Amino acid sequence: MTRNLPQNHLFKFILLIVFVYCNYGEDYCHVNSQCGQNSNSKDRYLLYDVNPPEGFNLRRDVYMRFAILAHKLQQSKKEELKNVKLVLPPWSHLFHWKYNAEPEQIPWGLFFNVDSLKRFAPVIEMYEFFDAINRTYSVQIDEVYVLQHFKHMFETGNFEDKMKVEKCAQNYQINYFFYKNITSNNVKCLSYHGPATKLSQLLLKSSAKTILLHHAEVALHDMFGDRIYWKCRRSMRFNRELQKIALDFRKKFLNSSDELDETLLPENWEDETPKRNAKGGPYLGVHLRRRDFLRGRAHQVPSINSITDQITTLLKKLNLLQVFIATDADEDEYREIVKNIPYKTLRFTPNSKTKKRIKDGDVAIIDQIICSHARYFIGTYESTFSFRIQEEREILGFPTDTTFNCFCKENTECPQPSVWKIVY
Repeated sequence: MTRNLPQNHLFKFILLIVFVYCNYGEDYCHVNSQCGQNSNSKDRYLLYDVNPPEGFNLRRDVYMRFAILAHKLQQSKKEELKNVKLVLPPWSHLFHWKYNAEPEQIPWGLFFNVDSLKRFAPVIEMYEFFDAINRTYSVQIDEVYVLQHFKHMFETGNFEDKMKVEKCAQNYQINYFFYKNITSNNVKCLSYHGPATKLSQLLLKSSAKTILLHHAEVALHDMFGDRIYWKCRRSMRFNRELQKIALDFRKKFLNSSDELDETLLPENWEDETPKRNAKGGPYLGVHLRRRDFLRGRAHQVPSINSITDQITTLLKKLNLLQVFIATDADEDEYREIVKNIPYKTLRFTPNSKTKKRIKDGDVAIIDQIICSHARYFIGTYESTFSFRIQEEREILGFPTDTTFNCFCKENTECPQPSVWKIVY
């Protein structure tokens, strides 16, 4: 049980799942009708979803775009905007996760510290949304907008900010977060180009109490890397239990702790002060993306021999004796990597006790936490997984030259990742 998901909320969440599978019918309850206890509430609810193939770390980025929108709406003087709550879409059917092991509709509290998220923006979990509208039957969303790019926008180079309800470019399928008790009879396609904050215009014109934006990844950042971007990013602290599992691993196998590594952060992210003095644990952190990159980015992906040579060279240069590797490489590839590195090589594998509590998504977060605390980090070029680690290291206060590094493919030019420095 995590401290971020109170037992009573978990119980309600389980009851909801049972209801979905055992008791959905043809009756629906609009949230502004008389079937909900809170039908007179001034609160409005903005839901969003992302293209199903998108992975965990891209979805985190889309969350930031909409959390910044919700943050700015909360500061509005217009009542119909400042009372908007952003509903966090549960994690379901991610292609990189093994869903024979993962539960469906995973709440954000199992991965992130939701109280920390709420200090930045008015966000609520899906089960809190159901509580708020006092769902008696199934829920019918008042308005659904499928975001799509304007036709020929990329060919013409016309990237001005605009939005317009138009004919759907294709037959979009809406899964409603894989719940069987959510639906809508009011679905439109919205051709869109611009930052997520521009969608405040849509919310201002609409009187709907619940709005769902599908393909929310179409909306862009308002300003990437500015002060409010980093304020939102700093609020995205991981679930405390996952942090503890990562810390226990660091202490046991890597001689690493926040005190020794000078990576202590205050309990509240709002109390953080600028620094650039993190030392990190005595190990090299590596993120090595393989599977889909081997197919789609073969011109950038180095061979196993080149990877082991680069890791060995770095360990010698940094005078380190151990390397932690986060990778999606298959077992044969990983064994080959380990065989050719003449240093202590580790990766995180949950033990039998921990395996009962955590799944694929949790392991990915633990990998990121451990890599983010390393003395030196090297990642995979243009991988969002690596980019998230680089952000964590910026927040912790590491020197940029120990953070923004990536593997090079042999006999080619070797571009390095862009340096996005934290702004307080």
